[in-house]
Amino acid sequence: MSSGTLYNRFGSREALIDAVVPELATRSLTEVARRAIAQRDPWEGFAGYVRGVCELQASCPALNDVISRRYASEQLTALCRVTEERERYIIDRARREGLLRADFTREDLLFVFWSTAMLVRHTGDAAPDAWRRSVGFLLDGLRAEAAHPLPAEPLTRDQMEEVMFRLGEAGTL
Repeated sequence: MSSGTLYNRFGSREALIDAVVPELATRSLTEVARRAIAQRDPWEGFAGYVRGVCELQASCPALNDVISRRYASEQLTALCRVTEERERYIIDRARREGLLRADFTREDLLFVFWSTAMLVRHTGDAAPDAWRRSVGFLLDGLRAEAAHPLPAEPLTRDQMEEVMFRLGEAGTL
């Protein structure tokens, strides 16, 4: 299919993305969350979720853009709200069992995904699995027994939304 045919059919690059990416993102993120929630061990569920989402970022540039909020649409914003609820459940379950640092928040999880987005983009050709090492170190540091006081408070939801908006505008992720 030529680019002229694509533009004739969809009107713009954004319309093409809106036609394809939300379904892919919904299917992929739902499956990663389903596997995490099905884990008997809350830590394995949490760690599996983090690794699973990061794997999506590494394997599909479009999903990396969605997860890091580099690209957003009305449909994807709705998906993000559903995903947020699942993530909060996965995090809360691991914290309740004393397996995940008590001070880890869903907003902190977004930093993990933003960091992975950058690693994937900038190491993909030279070292496509570099993100795995970073995530491994991070997960070890998130275990409750490794917790030490942090030097700053977590971002609030409003602060996180402001940061995401600015990053999206700047196209920096």
